[in-house]
Amino acid sequence: MAVVLTADVFEDDIAVSLARAMAAANKRARALGVDVVQMLITVTQRSLNGDMFWRINYGPKDYVGRRGGDLIIEVNPSDASISQVLWGQ
Repeated sequence: MAVVLTADVFEDDIAVSLARAMAAANKRARALGVDVVQMLITVTQRSLNGDMFWRINYGPKDYVGRRGGDLIIEVNPSDASISQVLWGQ
């Protein structure tokens, strides 16, 4: 899925931060055996002690009637490091 990004995308700090976080989270998710293409992915921001983190959640696309099993990866946007990995029950 190659996409040509324009200069205005690279000038948007939030877009660049989120792209870096998604790339880091997807790499970790794949290493943990998750087929990210088959997942419903949601992204939220979380603040902890004044620091902001991207929280990326990988869950099944057919989530109705299912409980748990999600993979949640938190990424520090300053350096795209993984700060926390959680498996839903």
